[in-house]
Amino acid sequence: MSTPSTEPERTPETRYRLPTAVLVIGGAIFALGTSEFMLSGLLPEVADDLDVSIPTAGLLISAFAIGMVVGAPVLAAATQRLPRRLTLVVLLSVFGVSHLVGALAPGYGLLFASRVVSALACAGFWAVGAAVAISLVPVGARARAMAVLLGGLSVANIAGVPGGALLGQHLGWRAAFWAVALLTAVGLVGVLLFVPRTEPPSAADRVPLRAELVIYRDRRVWLAVVTTALFAAGTFCFFSYLAPLLTEVTGLSESWVPGVLVLYGVGALIGTAIGGRLADAHLFGTLYAGLLTASVVLALLALLAHQPVAAVALAGLLGLAAFLCGPGLNARIFNVATAAPTLAGATATAAFNTGNTVGPWAGGLVIDGGLGYVWTAWLGALLLLGALAGAWLQARDSRPPRLVATGRPTHRPADAPADR
Repeated sequence: MSTPSTEPERTPETRYRLPTAVLVIGGAIFALGTSEFMLSGLLPEVADDLDVSIPTAGLLISAFAIGMVVGAPVLAAATQRLPRRLTLVVLLSVFGVSHLVGALAPGYGLLFASRVVSALACAGFWAVGAAVAISLVPVGARARAMAVLLGGLSVANIAGVPGGALLGQHLGWRAAFWAVALLTAVGLVGVLLFVPRTEPPSAADRVPLRAELVIYRDRRVWLAVVTTALFAAGTFCFFSYLAPLLTEVTGLSESWVPGVLVLYGVGALIGTAIGGRLADAHLFGTLYAGLLTASVVLALLALLAHQPVAAVALAGLLGLAAFLCGPGLNARIFNVATAAPTLAGATATAAFNTGNTVGPWAGGLVIDGGLGYVWTAWLGALLLLGALAGAWLQARDSRPPRLVATGRPTHRPADAPADR
């Protein structure tokens, strides 16, 4: 006896073109991503200028991630009644101003505060921008749309982060903050020109926030969140300290750091493009491949960190493997949180940045504990294996109904997406 297919209708990838607004949001995220990750290449300069240790400077990365975790659900809920384009414009404006403050900050305290404020704005933009992107495409193109947004991060790693490192080495780390403010202004113009003007939903059409909170009773949502957080923690436990590892362990000069960051970013862009295509059809297979490969690469980095050729090549491969997972992890959260149009994007953003908070903090602990920069790779590999286990548990929850002895299918929620 055959059972009806629960697989969502898919739009043929070769015929469907993503809306321009999705591309513009991805472009604006380039500025956000440059800011989020550029300190990975500037930690030595910031630490020397502000007279703090490198692990203390690394907390600026965690501060940004904490702001993202808190800001995503709070700002998504607070702006629920506002037009989405207006929300994006306001958040980008706050983001740009916070970088002007950071560029002028006389000490660590004000810089730390500016990072938290910019992160709150970034979180809100991610949550609302992701919701806009998802709303503009059919179900079968969700991973592709999220790949464009993540592509903004990948390009930031290729151009923005190495560019920030170069500016930091030649003009001081503050120049990188001025550059991000300028990039944000360009993104703001793009949103004004191309993101469609929308009115806030009417009271009749709006899903009450209290009703959306029901998604947090669903174990599938929490499995998706934990898997995503472990993935991000494993990746950024190592990546946050890549620059000092290259100079102090591998033995490369500072001039090599921007080039290695470019290589990582190229790998990330390739991984995002491949992951966006594959995840819409083979979500869990893509996650298995990316998570397992990334964990193996980190283990090899730990073993071969003293070999310059191996360390540089593996850094590029890590970018590819890690970002192969990104579109699928985002799409999975939207798939299991369909009842929460406001909180789905916020949940995905908070999940990623919970990991971004824990990762640099955990890496700093092993460094301060005397284990050295190499152990950030070992710890990252273990965290990624935890994410792989989470993906496997999610796949078990997504299996189609099975016939039991009675001849009836086992229970499965009617709205459960048929991820594969």
